[in-house]
Amino acid sequence: MTTIATPRLAPAAPRGRHPGRTRKWVIGSIAIVVSFVVFLVPFLFVLLQAAKSPAEANQLGFTLPAQWQLWQNLVTVLQTGDGGILRAFMNSAVLTVGSVIIMVVFSAMVGYVLQRRPSKWNGVINFFVLAGLIVPPAIVPTIWVLQGLNLFKTMGGMILIEATFGLSFCILLFRAFVATIPKELDEAAVLDGAGPIRLFFGVVLPLLKPVIITVVLVQSVTVFNDFTNPLYFLPGSENATVQQTLYSFQSQSVSQLNLLFTDVLLITIPPLILYIFFNRQIVAGMTSGAVKG
Repeated sequence: MTTIATPRLAPAAPRGRHPGRTRKWVIGSIAIVVSFVVFLVPFLFVLLQAAKSPAEANQLGFTLPAQWQLWQNLVTVLQTGDGGILRAFMNSAVLTVGSVIIMVVFSAMVGYVLQRRPSKWNGVINFFVLAGLIVPPAIVPTIWVLQGLNLFKTMGGMILIEATFGLSFCILLFRAFVATIPKELDEAAVLDGAGPIRLFFGVVLPLLKPVIITVVLVQSVTVFNDFTNPLYFLPGSENATVQQTLYSFQSQSVSQLNLLFTDVLLITIPPLILYIFFNRQIVAGMTSGAVKG
């Protein structure tokens, strides 16, 4: 009589949290705490100072105001310089929209050509693209060129400056994303009779929506928060951007810290709203071309 050996079952794993999950939970908790300290604490400090009286704000204490004056400070800031703050916001909006549109269109074209149309000039073009990320801008020669073109102290010249400084970064993003688009789509469009312009704007550009959103959001925040370039290339009170309005409340003889922090709060709100609502799109666009790029 033969006996059939029954296989032994492996011992059950002890109950409890998996070590890998525990490590991820700890890392995630640390990341949340660091993010809170780095981003939310400074924003809370600005908000508290913006709600204080001049005497309290000059102490720069991380305390609640004795009497909340946030609304009064907002009204005072908006009325400073006969509405100069509103004019500065309009200048920054025009500068941001104009330069971002140029960056999106031109960088998408260049990124597509570099990825889809390899030639002997690609090496030279790539060199200049990388140089745009490394070489710092030359202020005096740029002003000389703008003066020769009658674009110095004009919004059009400033838009071209901002677009030029951001092109290299945008080209690299678009080139990496174009690599993820199958070439068969281009071939099918050409067989259907699409020319180069129709191929790009009708077929390729709609597929670049994730990276377009990323470029628009990242470069909008960059241009909107730019301080040095408008200071050099767009001088004059009529051409002031939002960052330059900070001079109105801080100087060697006048120090209105409560109004200064109120102005900082107003400047911070638009980029903060963009980040809150579109942070997932920013991450998706930045990492979409990481595998094949």
